[in-house]
Amino acid sequence: MAREKPLFDRVALIGLGLIGSSLSHIMRREHLAGHIAGNARSQATRDKAVELGLVDSIHASPAEAVEGVDLVVLCVPVGACGPIAAEIETHLKPGAILTDVGSVKQAVIRDVGPHVPPGVHFMPGHPIAGTEHSGPESGFAELFTDRWCILTPLEGSDAAALEKLKQFWQACGSQVDIMDPNHHDKVLAITSHLPHLIAYNIVATAADVESVTESEVIKYSAGGFRDFTRLAASDPTMWRDVFLNNKEAVLEMLARFSEDLSALQRAIRWGDGQKLFDLFARSRAARRDIIEAGQETAKPDFGREH
Repeated sequence: MAREKPLFDRVALIGLGLIGSSLSHIMRREHLAGHIAGNARSQATRDKAVELGLVDSIHASPAEAVEGVDLVVLCVPVGACGPIAAEIETHLKPGAILTDVGSVKQAVIRDVGPHVPPGVHFMPGHPIAGTEHSGPESGFAELFTDRWCILTPLEGSDAAALEKLKQFWQACGSQVDIMDPNHHDKVLAITSHLPHLIAYNIVATAADVESVTESEVIKYSAGGFRDFTRLAASDPTMWRDVFLNNKEAVLEMLARFSEDLSALQRAIRWGDGQKLFDLFARSRAARRDIIEAGQETAKPDFGREH
């Protein structure tokens, strides 16, 4: 049943890549915004957003886009949030909600917080949804369906504003959790940041192995290498900013991973088959748990269409 009145009269999407364009699609479908104002850094992206009907108005600067807006969503790399917040600070409407979609929360709070004027509700957020694709053409309304969105409100945040933002993400199809920012960054370091770091490194290592040709790596990639390349195809600017802004948590998890990898190395060297079997069985069980939780599909070949 269609919503009679939009949840927000005006919404500004600062950044129109995968997340921003997907938010536009779902807001259109669920009638969550009366007017969608968009901003993107490049003229080409702004033109494409208009062509695709992602926005009702397009703006060359973030400051113009947020004028009179009830909800501002920063859909940009983590490192860009602070400078944009400084630019829009004096243009934010009293009572507006300001949120983001970055996978690091303490850095966003550090960089954006000083530029939030009195009366504006700053509610950092992170929808845990994505693909390896980017750009305004990559978005789709179902991106957030049955995925989690974590909100990390600051102490003393307005309860009504938090509830409204929670309703927004639920209307986008997400389940919502409330979490401490520091805990969020540690959780994401192991579930997202470290896997991407490993994927980038494995792809780089394969490119540097002198005894194996590049054509062989590509030809036989279905042996497992292919699945790492999907993660390694993600936006390099976004991931550069993630690692620079969540370095403590990532380094902590990387140290733990290195210790476990050394133990695995010893098991292989000394022929400890039981240790290897126990590790692989435990990891296989984790895969089943993820599928049962609805965060992955059990379809063959990871659900890829052929």
